[in-house]
Amino acid sequence: MIARHWRGWTAPQDADAYQDLLRGTVLPSLKKIPGYRGGYVLRREVSGEVEFIVVNLFDSIEGVQQFAGPDYAVAQFEPEPRRLLARVEPLASHYEVCVSSVSA
Repeated sequence: MIARHWRGWTAPQDADAYQDLLRGTVLPSLKKIPGYRGGYVLRREVSGEVEFIVVNLFDSIEGVQQFAGPDYAVAQFEPEPRRLLARVEPLASHYEVCVSSVSA
């Protein structure tokens, strides 16, 4: 399994709207991708911004490519979520999941 890790930051006044968009639209749309196994959104306030870490799980790099295309390290954004982000990491990181205590 592959974990795709990415970070973005919002202004405090945009954080709830961004979180709601992830929960209600973005993450549910990923369920249509073959090999998508779910994801996590982490949130914290830091230095006058709200940092979000998004971790999506895929069966393989091929599943990641289904989502992000052949240059799969490049961060992907729909226009509405991107509008809410003050700054972003331009590249996502990918890790092989080698230990998990989460039930499947």
